Amino acid sequence: MDFKLSQSIEILERTPYVIESYLSALSNDWIKNDEGEGTWSPYVILGHLVYGEKKDWMLRIKTIMVDSERKAFEPFDRFAQLQEDQNRPIGLMVQEFKELRKENLEDLISLEIQQHHLSRKGIHPAFGEVTLQQLIATWAVHDLGHIAQISRVMAKQYSKEVGPWFDYLSILKQ
Repeated sequence: MDFKLSQSIEILERTPYVIESYLSALSNDWIKNDEGEGTWSPYVILGHLVYGEKKDWMLRIKTIMVDSERKAFEPFDRFAQLQEDQNRPIGLMVQEFKELRKENLEDLISLEIQQHHLSRKGIHPAFGEVTLQQLIATWAVHDLGHIAQISRVMAKQYSKEVGPWFDYLSILKQ
């Protein structure tokens, strides 16, 4: 499938609602359990998504879009959410994510990005030159990846409980 900004926005605008319907009002066992040491729970994953809305995607898009020689991205701390309050109610985090994403998508749309803008470049601290198209595509895929991650983490909570069906449930082997 070829990249289309409008199709990326379709995913980006739905993610907060997927997360909301998935995680709101679940017990702490579902949202706070992870896959073991060094892994993330659905709660931590949501914290990561919230932090990204504040410090990553739109800042980098605006860096690429501005007419300036300075196109270097600030490094993004992928683990910053671990320094945040880990007792904040999930409902508040979901609401914050929804509001931040709405604002960011309004900003994205207001940039009136055209096809010729998609080849503009920024400088990623690890990858070097990246295009606007790659950045926006990554934003959408990043969302999908974390939705899948949440599903996997939650599924693994019942790894033993499924008994002999374990071998037929590929999500438990990931």
